[in-house]
Order: sequence, then C-alpha cells, then structure tokens
Amino acid sequence: MATPAEIYCVAAEWLVPAEHIDTVRDLLMQAAAAVRQHEPGNLLYIAHESADEPGRFFVYEQYANQEAQIAHRAAPHFQDLVLGRIVPLLAERKTSFYRLLPVQGQ
Repeated sequence: MATPAEIYCVAAEWLVPAEHIDTVRDLLMQAAAAVRQHEPGNLLYIAHESADEPGRFFVYEQYANQEAQIAHRAAPHFQDLVLGRIVPLLAERKTSFYRLLPVQGQ
C-alpha cells in the first residue's frame, strides 16, 4: 500500500466547445473505466462536469507513486482516448501535479 508521502495527484481542467461536450463526456467516461480496470497503480480517478459552466470538466486522479502516473500516461487507453481523441477537441487544458500532504497523527 502506498504511503501518503508517495501518493502522486493530478488535477486536470478542460474547457470544451459546445459542439464537442457530448463526445468528450462519453470519451472521458470510457477513459475513467479503462483506468480503473487496467491500472493497478491508480488509487482514484474521478471525472467531474461543472454544474454551472457548460463544457468545463475537472478530473482528479491519485496514483500510488509518480511512477504509476508515468505508466498511466504511457497506457494505450490514455494515448488513444485522452491524447488522441479528447485533447484535440479542447479549447483549454490545464494540468497540475501535487503530492498528498500527510495527516498529522498518522
């Protein structure tokens, strides 16, 4: 099991033009299912859609360590669904990387 100090987090924000929202939503759900099924180093992969801004998506991911996140980026489903099919449809894309802070007393 990963220790808090090893856990590597990703926060991705996407803005999708109106004509591509349904396509990106469907592809993102496929990507989330593939990550959960095929990546043992993935601890959490949660996709969100803005409740008040159509076309704004947020994806929060946790990996056992940075190596697991690197493996995620190399995975065929990421290369196909995210880089190959989603990213070309985005108007904006921001990705940030974080380390999990330990909880005091643990």
